[in-house]
Amino acid sequence: MNKTILAAQPEHELSPIDEEIGLFLAKMRESWAKHPSLLSVSTAEARKIAEIVREPFRRGGPDIADIRDLSIPTRHGAMRARLYNPGVGDEAPLLVYLHGGGFTLFSIDTHDRLMREYAAAARVKVLGLDYYLSPEHKYPVAIDQVEDTLHWLKTADIGIALDRVAIGGDSAGGNISMAVAIRLRENGEGEFLKGVLFNYAGFATECSDEAEALHGGPGSVMDREEINYYYANYTRSVEDLVSPEIYSLKARVHDLPPTFFVIPDRDIIADNSYAMVAKLQDAGAQPDYKIYRGATHSFLEAMSMSGLAREAIADGARFVAMVLKSQEEGSAR
Repeated sequence: MNKTILAAQPEHELSPIDEEIGLFLAKMRESWAKHPSLLSVSTAEARKIAEIVREPFRRGGPDIADIRDLSIPTRHGAMRARLYNPGVGDEAPLLVYLHGGGFTLFSIDTHDRLMREYAAAARVKVLGLDYYLSPEHKYPVAIDQVEDTLHWLKTADIGIALDRVAIGGDSAGGNISMAVAIRLRENGEGEFLKGVLFNYAGFATECSDEAEALHGGPGSVMDREEINYYYANYTRSVEDLVSPEIYSLKARVHDLPPTFFVIPDRDIIADNSYAMVAKLQDAGAQPDYKIYRGATHSFLEAMSMSGLAREAIADGARFVAMVLKSQEEGSAR
């Protein structure tokens, strides 16, 4: 990882891991310990294990008035999606949400509760996408499918306001969200998206020695070996690893929509977000962000037992409501 990423980190002491998040991580480790390592089994088996481990953490949460599973046509084939309507009727604002999972794991099922939380808190419709996963479907398939979905919205009868659409995602989903925002800008469609929500997103294909020492290693939420595994799955070649649509810290980031970054300070890829915030500021933008002390990668999944996770979800929802409705909703800061 280049030095500009590390230099972009804020000057503060790392916080101890939040107590509630620590309990969540302990439960996760206990569940993972019942299964083989994800890196030691087939991709299909890894996905099954990931769904089983995550299942308890998507229970509960708000009831949504109308939830519909959809099939969206894309250039790579039909894609499963899920539309959440918290009772906002037609001509409603929309958040398109992309789940994380290293481009390889997870689904709209693992992230069902998170999307319900955003729909209920922001009072917007949420469209979750089951973009095709790697290694079966490598770059740029997922980006293409999300771009196709945004074009599909213009003729789809799902009761949304086309002038009030935002996108967002966690981890790999945030990486894809940035790629789509950049691609739309390059195609002269940059004004379509009104905001981008980045939950501990990845913007670089490398992991520094310092980040690995601070946040990786055995028992961590994610380590360098896992990061390398995900990008190896996602990319077709060494050249892809430096593509601005994947390594977006190498991209031009001018004229992008408003952004909000959820940054857990105990995340192995937190330096990606610090660097992207700095890069956007250098480009003349005013990115919004919040650092969650004591939080780790994937901490939003602890929403059922962590006040810090619920705070971050509320902050993200306020940002979405603000960019899609009016300034009256207030700031996410």
